Amino acid sequence: MRVGWNSDIMAVLRRAGILDIGDVPVMQPLSGGVSSDIWRVEAHGKSYCVKRALAKLKVTADWRAPIERNNYEAAYMAVVDSLVPGAALPLIYADRAAAALVTRYLDPKAYRLWKTDLMEGRVDRAIAKTVGERLGRIHQRTANDSAIAERFRSDAIFHAIRLEPYLLAAAEAQPMVAGPLRALARRTASIRRTLVHGDVSPKNILIGRLGPVFIDAECAWYGDPAFDPGFVLNHLCLKALHRREDARALGETFMALGNAYLGHVDWEPRADLEARIASLLPGLMLARIDGKSPVEYLNTNKEKADVRDFAFHYLTEPPSRLSALREAWFDGLS
Repeated sequence: MRVGWNSDIMAVLRRAGILDIGDVPVMQPLSGGVSSDIWRVEAHGKSYCVKRALAKLKVTADWRAPIERNNYEAAYMAVVDSLVPGAALPLIYADRAAAALVTRYLDPKAYRLWKTDLMEGRVDRAIAKTVGERLGRIHQRTANDSAIAERFRSDAIFHAIRLEPYLLAAAEAQPMVAGPLRALARRTASIRRTLVHGDVSPKNILIGRLGPVFIDAECAWYGDPAFDPGFVLNHLCLKALHRREDARALGETFMALGNAYLGHVDWEPRADLEARIASLLPGLMLARIDGKSPVEYLNTNKEKADVRDFAFHYLTEPPSRLSALREAWFDGLS
């Protein structure tokens, strides 16, 4: 049964050579993202996913981003699939005119969403370790590569969809820590060392038989590697507040991911990178409360106050070790 219909997506599929004129595919709009229209398409016995970038994101705040980010997502898929096979979706077709991508649709029966596991209390330290290892390999194999750096000169897009709506928006909302937040944004923008995914969140990590698959790389940028582990570790911190009964297990998962990632760092002093991750984390925590994209599961004034109090302290007294943050945050919740 045809669940939905979209003529623009149909046109993309025809240009990709997947549909012929007169073909009637089964199309279903998918939920879960705020920055794109995403469709599942069944055609000629195969399942596809079509993703088209939106100029205005589907959030309450007025958040706009260049649709050219779609080109960088396509490039990320190509680069990562060649260097770390299985870590990204294989790209079938990129349609620059429509700012759309076509990939294979991964069946949820074979590929679980990591966010669902965590939100339902299935906290597996081994999964976190493989996420950290795979992310570390991507950074290691793209570090100090001038050709990849040139291919991902997406600084303006990264500013528009990461630094401005997260760190800088939080700075506007919280003047008391505006200085440290803006300093974090400036520091992040100034470093160009590895290929960065930019949205390594549990909602963008599928867990399959051969390991984690990173999806939705439209923030892809050649920049500061600290951003990726910081972004995903932040989600583990916030989920521990939402699910206090899992706080201890999430704290162990936090360290498993961080240590596995740091084990691959050989392009710069490991301690320097760990210090950047640790100092960025409180800024990202505050950004998911007071930025343009607050997490949907922390709704009470008490929860928000807990995050603000923690972030304010560590923004003014930046930590240098992930273990210090684990002890201060997770041990206080469990």
